[in-house]
Amino acid sequence: MDLNYSARDEAFRAEVRSFLAANLPASLQDKVRKHLRLKREDYVRWHQIVARQGWVAPAWPIEFGGPGWDATQRHIWEEECAIAGTPPILPFGVNMVAPVIMAFGSEEQKAYYLPRILDCTDWWCQGYSEPGAGSDLASLKTTAVREGDHYIVNGQKTWTTLGQYADMIFCLVRTDPHVRKQEGISFLLIDMKSPGITVRPIIMLDEEHEVNEVFFDNVRVPVANLVGKENKGWTYAKYLLGHERTGIAAVGRSKRELLFLKKIARQQLDKPLFAARVANLEIELMALEMTVLRAIAQEAQGPGPQASVLKVRGSEIQQTLAELMVEALGPQALPFDPAYLDGEREHALGGDDDAAPLAAYYFNLRKTSIYGGSNEIQKNIITQMILGL
Repeated sequence: MDLNYSARDEAFRAEVRSFLAANLPASLQDKVRKHLRLKREDYVRWHQIVARQGWVAPAWPIEFGGPGWDATQRHIWEEECAIAGTPPILPFGVNMVAPVIMAFGSEEQKAYYLPRILDCTDWWCQGYSEPGAGSDLASLKTTAVREGDHYIVNGQKTWTTLGQYADMIFCLVRTDPHVRKQEGISFLLIDMKSPGITVRPIIMLDEEHEVNEVFFDNVRVPVANLVGKENKGWTYAKYLLGHERTGIAAVGRSKRELLFLKKIARQQLDKPLFAARVANLEIELMALEMTVLRAIAQEAQGPGPQASVLKVRGSEIQQTLAELMVEALGPQALPFDPAYLDGEREHALGGDDDAAPLAAYYFNLRKTSIYGGSNEIQKNIITQMILGL
């Protein structure tokens, strides 16, 4: 694999930078770079700006509305967006359910849902984890019983990210309780406005309403919303998680955060031990970037066990970055200022805008080693499928 960028690649990078300079609203860029909280309208606004350019789904084939980029172009796009400070394109629609619909959905599902994902008509959330079925996802208990041309869904999902905004949820449900647990699961697309759905917030340590519990009480879901075949949902779930784990690597964002760390830690970088830790982290990030490029180049074969490597190292690097930020500023990083984070005050109490979000940022990143399949589970996958042990 040639790791040098060609003249064509550099021309593409210049095109991306020009687009970002002309189209990224300064208010959104400021929020991202200052680690302030993004609202629903912030995510939608940026999604629709990029969608009008035709770049919102970098990995999609041209026939479904993608730009037809190769692996290097996709990497350049993600890197430049991260460095510029764009809001993320939320993965639930574009990077998670869409690949499943493309690979296993009906023609009617592709024709209806994919355009609505592209233009953000539908905001999607994920219905996987349940109380008692997180890392052991196949133990899920939410049921879907077929009655005529509908399924009747009952159960509960938890840790549903941004579910309070969602129009649709893709759900794993148990359609056959009498077979091995992995073999009785199906993949349903459910309208969040359906009668019988209740969304209850889970408020986190940083006082953010980011995740939720979702309850299903005799929710009627058309059989037409079944993706693929009944009881084959575990196959589709693993396919989706491969795409999610690749994205969790977040190399571009970590490169931006590394620059931020160096900015706020200038005095600490004069200390040899702290400087050595930052240098070691930068080397680890470079190695992860090379691994991401290799994984993306092999994407035609579908997500493989290397996605687990990316998930583990990506989440560890993100957490280490946050730890070093807090350590660099010491007590300055402790004050918690929700009004500033929510944009209700122009400057943080005490005047240190860089330090104000760091406690909340640190706590929020604790979850990266858990979601998308806990790192312990990923290490088991690596041991079995890569090392052959």
